[in-house]
Amino acid sequence: MQPTLLILAAGMGSRYGGVKQLDQFGPNGETIIDYSLFDAIRAGFGKVVFIIREELRADFDEVFGQKLAGKIEVDYAIQALTSYVPAELGEVRRTKPWGTGHAMLCAKEHTQTPFAIINADDFYGLEAFQLISEFLKTDTDDQLHAMVGYEVKNTLSENGSVSRGVCEVNDNGNLSSVVERTKIYEQEGRIVYEESDGLTPLSPETPVSMNFWGFKPSVFPLLQQQFESYAIANIDSPKAEFYIPTVMTTLIQTDLGHCKVFRSQSEWFGVTYPEDKPVVQEALKRQHDEGKYPSTLW
Repeated sequence: MQPTLLILAAGMGSRYGGVKQLDQFGPNGETIIDYSLFDAIRAGFGKVVFIIREELRADFDEVFGQKLAGKIEVDYAIQALTSYVPAELGEVRRTKPWGTGHAMLCAKEHTQTPFAIINADDFYGLEAFQLISEFLKTDTDDQLHAMVGYEVKNTLSENGSVSRGVCEVNDNGNLSSVVERTKIYEQEGRIVYEESDGLTPLSPETPVSMNFWGFKPSVFPLLQQQFESYAIANIDSPKAEFYIPTVMTTLIQTDLGHCKVFRSQSEWFGVTYPEDKPVVQEALKRQHDEGKYPSTLW
């Protein structure tokens, strides 16, 4: 059975100032998603589900529909503000999406196989897709999920702070915990994350989640239960977000799931700020020049 790839593409791009999911970065006008799709197809994925806002569907059809025809099955999941929110909570008064965990839940009806889930605006490299694809194809433990980890020193932006899931890994190579740190940056030669009580240093080799996860479909009922509880607790908090790391942490703490951590040696880069664009453009050009991708992807 070929695994499914879910792509988180419903974000608002507030720090970027536009729809970075569809912005052009490659030498022929490719989006970052194009490279993820190209690598996913090479790694044996059979279906892609774009998780988007309704107003982006026509644009995604135009950009990806024709080029993917006959190469991989394409589907769309809409992340609406009311999706899976208990009806008894009444009107949902927020403009920002509920977060990556909620986005994954919105793909529940579109996903019947083991699946990977990634950010639309991150470049992960072929190796990461191969590692997760092989795991999803061969592992039969419904409670064992996976993630690809990168060293935090390789995931920073020169143009501002970044959000990362900071991980602890046990001696068995499984995830012990992952905590979303929303303000990580380099200061005076050291890497720190900032919270209300001050700055905490991070080792440069600390593994972080770049939202490249592999899940078995058995996660969806548990995910829905978690989100409904979260929505009840945060219905009056319009900026609260339900993150995938929160989901995984709960599974681990309740012994309802475990997570194997793969360490990727692939180059990672992504887009948070407008100033990141030329850096990513140069990095993608280098990938082509080194022969890792053909002169044109499609």
